[in-house]
Amino acid sequence: MKYFNIAGPCNSVEHYMINASTRLQGVEQLIDMRQYFVIHAARQSGKTTYLKDLTTRLNADGKYYTLYCTLEGMQGITDPEKGIPEVVRKIQNVLRFSDIPQKAEFAKEANYANFTSVLNMELTLFCMTLDKPLVILFDEADCLSENTLISFLRQLREGYNNRSATTPFVHSVALVGMRNIRDYKAKVRPESQSLGSASPFNIVSKTYTLQNFSRDEIAQLYRQHTDEMGQEFKEDAIALVWEQTQGQPWLVNAIANQVIVEMLQSDYAKPVTAELVKEAIQTIILRRDTHIDSLLERLKEERVRKVIEPIISGNDFYEWLSDDFSYVKDLGLITEIRGRLIPSNPIYGEVIARTLSHGTQQLLLQNPNTHSLPRYLNTGRIDMDCLMRDFQQFWRENSDIWVEKYEYKEAAPHLILMAFLQRVINGGGQLIREMAAGTGRLDLCLIYENLRYPIELKIRHGEKYLENGLAQTAHYMDIHGCTEGWLALFDRRPNIPWEEKIYMEKKPVNGKTVTIVGL
Repeated sequence: MKYFNIAGPCNSVEHYMINASTRLQGVEQLIDMRQYFVIHAARQSGKTTYLKDLTTRLNADGKYYTLYCTLEGMQGITDPEKGIPEVVRKIQNVLRFSDIPQKAEFAKEANYANFTSVLNMELTLFCMTLDKPLVILFDEADCLSENTLISFLRQLREGYNNRSATTPFVHSVALVGMRNIRDYKAKVRPESQSLGSASPFNIVSKTYTLQNFSRDEIAQLYRQHTDEMGQEFKEDAIALVWEQTQGQPWLVNAIANQVIVEMLQSDYAKPVTAELVKEAIQTIILRRDTHIDSLLERLKEERVRKVIEPIISGNDFYEWLSDDFSYVKDLGLITEIRGRLIPSNPIYGEVIARTLSHGTQQLLLQNPNTHSLPRYLNTGRIDMDCLMRDFQQFWRENSDIWVEKYEYKEAAPHLILMAFLQRVINGGGQLIREMAAGTGRLDLCLIYENLRYPIELKIRHGEKYLENGLAQTAHYMDIHGCTEGWLALFDRRPNIPWEEKIYMEKKPVNGKTVTIVGL
């Protein structure tokens, strides 16, 4: 019986899977053309699964000898005197389990003292003994860094440039990891601007990225389980998985596994519904599995903060060509849609917001005056004015202390308000967060007992801040079909007394009512 895999590479015998070759076209043609190329994609998106499948297919075809070699574990070996011999030994280890003839001869008498040329030399000598071209697929290539990386790339380039009928070298090489080759310079030295005047790997002919699943591929993946076990995935469940994951492969598999194995206890007579998917998503968010936790650890990095903070605050983002932007995008945390920089999927957006506001949430849980919800409830409705007045008081008493505790100081008001509203979620509600850089605001919508409460969060800035804020709130109310909304307006000007900042005022806008909440 197969299952949805959430740990390590997939194989078609044990796991439901989408053939990775359908998500990456043209690679085998490049190999036939003796090209060197790069494949990059976010973690747990199927790179290793694809490479192992490709290795098997190429070896079965018989035209090439193909090696899969992971460079995982090379992190921190920056000295090429130690790093390059380790790369050679990794190739040696992989060859031991291959069917390649003469495998025992590779690097048998390697002179590691010549670490600047030993990789090139041993690959050249080995290729001379083979009756078919050699292809090497280097997985986790971006684990290499600094001078080890430079020497590795230069030796491959030298072998590529000098190869001929009499001096053979590796027929085709793939460098595979999270990073595109143009971004490897960040792995040389943090302050470095380039890999050097002559790039050590300017022989790369093409770069590929492994795309997420499409909606149809999600349906196809789930249909494999239906065909085998008879368990139905409802259409609205598949639609919700697509909406919340945007096809991120690990998330797609994790949701199915959570519903079928953990929630339904492998009772295949029960269909997978949208309600079950919603519950599974919340469990995955709260549980913070290794996949999610490893991504969120990156939020502590300054270069990640520079990109994520404008998305939360709605501030403009200008560094589209920067290494930081490429780095965060390659991590799989962000995406660009129609010129807007947003979290790569709603689940990631949710866990980013919750993680960054976790400290404030804990403070609120410890505060007996803000721990419970009943004072805001009135026959199944939220008394939003009461809720926002309490937040005004909380902000007045705690903002100076809590803003300083945040590494994301520009986004601190946004994160603190979201933490405050988290209690509504804990009480059975839902909070929709619509975050995007360059909008000048943060859109939030509380949902409780099927009623919607749109909230626009804006920092006082510029002459038309109020006019723009009211128009933006009214537009957001239209999206949710509401006639009442709230504009949380933060005044960050120094030396302005709280008596001027804290107020609440209702304004009519196009037949609707917007409550301005001064903060």
